[in-house]
Formats: sequence, structure tokens, C-alpha cells
Amino acid sequence: MQFSKDVLTRGKGDRLEVRTLESRGFYVICKYLDPETLKSADKKAKLSLRNENGEVNEYFIIPLKDTKRSLLVSAEKEEKERKVWNSETQTEEDLWK
Repeated sequence: MQFSKDVLTRGKGDRLEVRTLESRGFYVICKYLDPETLKSADKKAKLSLRNENGEVNEYFIIPLKDTKRSLLVSAEKEEKERKVWNSETQTEEDLWK
């Protein structure tokens, strides 16, 4: 099959690869604050990805010592709908607006 150079990339060992769309959708990133001080309670963040079929995958983003690198760890799927605090509007919102 022929591919344009716009979708081709070089991988490890200079091997030619095709950049392929696996999924498209929406995301939410949540950080964790201390409820008393509203200062950061933890360095980790949670990334929730929802694809066009409504399926959700969640990951913790854990910063490493090298500030340019982070570790992505799969999170257990939560069955219930969650809310998040919007610090700009000072209100609770559904995770998926």
C-alpha cells in the first residue's frame, strides 16, 4: 500500500512506520488539591480519555525527576460518575460536561 510522507515516520532503528489513528475523542486532566489550603496535595494528575464511542480510559500522570519526563500508569476504572471542582467558577461540575 502507498502512503504519503505526511503519515510516515521513523521509529527505532530508523525503521519506517505509518502513524495510524487509533481513537479520537475528549480528555479531562484533574490535579489534586488539599481541601483546606487549596494547594497541591500531590504531584500526580489524572488523565481521563473518552473516545467517540463513549469508552473511558484513565491514567495517572506521575512526574519524574527529569522535568521533561512523566510516567503514565493505568488507573482502575471508576464505575460511578464523578464531579470535579472548577477553581475558575468556584463550582462543582460533572467530569464530562
